[in-house]
Amino acid sequence: MRTIVHLSDIHFGRVDARVVAPLLSTVRSLIPDLVAISGDLTQRARRRQYEQARAFIAQLAFPHLVVPGNHDVPLYNLPVRFLDPLRSYRRYITSDLEPVHDDGEMIAVGMNSARSLPFHGGGRLNDTQVARASARLRAAPPDAVKIVVTHHPFDLPAGHGDEHLIGRSNMAMQQLAAAGADVFLAGHLHVSHVGHSAERYQIAGHSALVVQAGTLSTRERGEANTFNVLRLERPRIIVERYSWNDTSATFARSWTGTFQHRSDGWF
Repeated sequence: MRTIVHLSDIHFGRVDARVVAPLLSTVRSLIPDLVAISGDLTQRARRRQYEQARAFIAQLAFPHLVVPGNHDVPLYNLPVRFLDPLRSYRRYITSDLEPVHDDGEMIAVGMNSARSLPFHGGGRLNDTQVARASARLRAAPPDAVKIVVTHHPFDLPAGHGDEHLIGRSNMAMQQLAAAGADVFLAGHLHVSHVGHSAERYQIAGHSALVVQAGTLSTRERGEANTFNVLRLERPRIIVERYSWNDTSATFARSWTGTFQHRSDGWF
């Protein structure tokens, strides 16, 4: 079995300071094989915010895979925004914008969906990115659980319009499905959600899990601070949601879903 902790939208600069120490304590107790962080580490891509994000990641002490979000691109520094939008991200977090974690039982590939221009809420993918990610998934062992990590989502909770989807989602899903993608991890909307790709994309013989994490910042949207834990052991995946409890000042499991792999995907 492999365990993934899935964090997103931490937003240093607007982080809820009360949750940081309990979050680190909870993550350590879970002993994850991988911590996946699906973007928006900072609120405004400022140096101090990146320093805080780097220090936070250093305290995790587990293998991690991180991708940038639209808030990790400077908003007001226009020369940097358009000429080198992820300069600070590469300096403080990682120079690898297409990270891969492969341990034989699972492979996770990250893709940068952050852009200088506000397409689809600032996020989209291109053909080259998708081709490289697909090739990496195809090269993995056939029984490995195949995971894609982006900031912008491939599916949406109820009440959100299609403008919030990652740009070029249909093109990307077709290729990633052909490569056997099992799970898509994302954030961006600050709302937790688990769905099935078959409901939106209707690709014959394919249904991946689409798992969205909430936020760990004060920018809540009707839901307490949350993160996800995935427990992977093909043909079963368990998704757990951990939510912040103000009274106890701790994170506790608030929802669990169990999904089984069939001939036509995960259900």
